Amino acid sequence: MHKRRLVTPKVVGMAMLLMATTTWGIFAKDGTSSTGDATTAPAASAANPTAATDQITLLKQQMALQQKQIEQMQKALADQKQLLEQLSKPAPAVEQAAQPAQPAQPAKAAVSTQQASQQHTTSLGEVASTSPMIPQSQKKADNSISSVGSGSIWLGSGKHSGGDGDESSLLQIHIGDATITPVAFMDFTSIYRNHVTNGSIGTNFGNIPFDSTSAYTPNLGEFRLSSENSRLGIRVDADVHGAHVMGYMEADFHGYNVTNASIVTNSNTLRERLYWVDLNTGKFEVLAGQTWSLITPGRSGISGLPSDIFYSQDIDLNYQLGLTFGRIPELRFVYHPSKQVAFAVALDSPEQYGGGYGGEGSIVLPTALNTSSTYLGEIDSGSGNTLSTPTVAPDIIAKLAFDPNKHVHFELGGIERNFKVYDGATTTSYSKEGGGGFVNANLELVKGFRLITNMYYSDGGGRYIYGEAPDLIAHANGSISLVHSSSTVDGFEFTHKKTQLYGYYGGAYIAKNTALDANGTSLIGWGMESGSNATNAQNRAIQEATFGFNQTIWKNPKYGALNFMGQYSYLLRDPWYEKAGVDPNANVNMLFFNLRYSLPGSAPTMGK
Repeated sequence: MHKRRLVTPKVVGMAMLLMATTTWGIFAKDGTSSTGDATTAPAASAANPTAATDQITLLKQQMALQQKQIEQMQKALADQKQLLEQLSKPAPAVEQAAQPAQPAQPAKAAVSTQQASQQHTTSLGEVASTSPMIPQSQKKADNSISSVGSGSIWLGSGKHSGGDGDESSLLQIHIGDATITPVAFMDFTSIYRNHVTNGSIGTNFGNIPFDSTSAYTPNLGEFRLSSENSRLGIRVDADVHGAHVMGYMEADFHGYNVTNASIVTNSNTLRERLYWVDLNTGKFEVLAGQTWSLITPGRSGISGLPSDIFYSQDIDLNYQLGLTFGRIPELRFVYHPSKQVAFAVALDSPEQYGGGYGGEGSIVLPTALNTSSTYLGEIDSGSGNTLSTPTVAPDIIAKLAFDPNKHVHFELGGIERNFKVYDGATTTSYSKEGGGGFVNANLELVKGFRLITNMYYSDGGGRYIYGEAPDLIAHANGSISLVHSSSTVDGFEFTHKKTQLYGYYGGAYIAKNTALDANGTSLIGWGMESGSNATNAQNRAIQEATFGFNQTIWKNPKYGALNFMGQYSYLLRDPWYEKAGVDPNANVNMLFFNLRYSLPGSAPTMGK
């Protein structure tokens, strides 16, 4: 029931006063009645004209004053009427109760590290990045028009009609509270190298040919066209019971080529790059699947999204020499004590690596063990049959990241590795524990200009320098010894409007680790500078200088973007063994150009 307020005596009195005053005014104007002076006014006017004139003037003044009082009373009555109308309306609490209940909103999850990175100003990934991750929108996609149980699907060619101002992708699919966003771009790349490296769009850094009059590789160049760096993938986002769930899948066409791939038809095969799921409750986060290893340098926080990872802006599919990374199966646990700090521990799929990847040299095994098929298979020599290599435990990686503001990212961490082999001839097992550490920084000194440095040192961690260094060697008695290796990538990235320029220096150093064979004279292991087993395939140091650009030609939120990119790199290879008559420093000049079309749209920012 509505409560109405009674009219107060003050209001009634004002109304009666108004009626009386109005009646008096009417009589006064007609000259038929007055408060007392009206009855004597005619007589006075006949006897004394001057007095009559004064009387009329006084009456006029009184009438003007009373008219003013009437207007004031009318205004007061209007105010009282308006107040009464407001009081007669239903109470707000009753009105709200009569309305239908609003649907419950999804539980709010804390913003994850990768989402925090998207709150920065225009990022490299949004303008001119070669990263395969599309940027995120700044608002959560509205999924309120359908529930999880309804199974409703919305495939948009424009903005989602579920809410005003929605900035979801033009190609998103909404199923209940989940949002599926395509991740894709098409690349057409041209590659020229002045020496043959037996590589395609990815450079074999460790196999740069030495000068030789008898070999064709240093005397001829190679030119190729390729579309194998094109990407296909999806990203799935949902807020479930107070947690943000994200799934990410990405593939390219850099798989194994069939035998006639370069003759009649080209059949680049699809390969898995990334395939993981991430659960984030705000403070705690778990990621599992094939992902960029935790050892890979980051651009922001600790995240599995490619846009938050530093792997250079290079067109080269093997990126920059000296970069430590892996795209391997990993189980990662992350703790976010604040938006500025993140700490993670990961278990990575291990591998006992002895060199030989990409055509570079491998370690020299003892003669007795080199003929043993059992021992030979225990160390991966880059043959590609990695699943046969035994492993004793996963690699353990830890990382601590600091992001005090959007201009500074700093991280440090370490890795712990375990190796074990078995000598069937002596029925003896040998094990070794190794590890390493890294320090990385990404600093924006002025708007759009960033300095980058990544440093890594390891004892048995050469596998993560993109296979450029072996992890270990074997002694004549079957025991193992770890190889020291280190690397760095340093440079800058400058973005201005639709143009990006970048330059990097990358280097890798593999230390010598040799031993005597059972005969007591022949050297084995890595880094022999003389002797019958010496070979210039075993590298001492490799360096690369790179400069490039990325120009956004055209970009439209409905139709996507078109980018033109270029990269020049100079590679220098220095082996431990200098072969007579051969220039010890092998080098190659490389030139890349790339035309990219990217799908339109962006992924949603959930949990906001």
